[in-house]
Amino acid sequence: MNQPESLPQPLTQSEFVATFRLFSRFSFWIQLFLGAVSGIVLLFAMLGRNMGDQTNNAGIGFGVVLAIIGLSLLGFRIFWDFRYRLLGRLLHAENSQVYPSKEHITHTLRIGLVSSLVGVLIAFVASEETVAVVLAKTLSQPQALAAYTPENVIRSLDIFVTMANVNLIGAHFFGAVTSLGLLNWVEE
Repeated sequence: MNQPESLPQPLTQSEFVATFRLFSRFSFWIQLFLGAVSGIVLLFAMLGRNMGDQTNNAGIGFGVVLAIIGLSLLGFRIFWDFRYRLLGRLLHAENSQVYPSKEHITHTLRIGLVSSLVGVLIAFVASEETVAVVLAKTLSQPQALAAYTPENVIRSLDIFVTMANVNLIGAHFFGAVTSLGLLNWVEE
């Protein structure tokens, strides 16, 4: 006869503190890495577009603007993950008078979650817009005629903008998942 599986038990305070510190540290470094990659790729795309002699496409320019906004939100989110790390240190402190309240932790996690979700939305719109521009370029003219209309040529810089936006989606998504997981554990 099979014994029923036991239900998962809520985390103890020490387990929660260890989990909180681990996830906040991991989230901080992953988002910092993905943000740095996005920033470098976006910088290449912007410098390449300014130095090129081909006509710039306004659609790609809008994708760059949205990517900059998404990167700025990611900068805020990375700063917020650093606050998570500070909260983890406070929770780990021996002096119980410096412990943050459950409401303060929940409020901090919700701000991080909202900023990540807004970042995902902006990066998603930017990616969709950039991919649509690249698709429109490929469909607008046969490849043999692309040499005669330089604004319809797909350049590697167009793909860089798309890559930056996709990395931003990943970074913001990872931040949102971290906030949701920690928020779930706080409310258990």
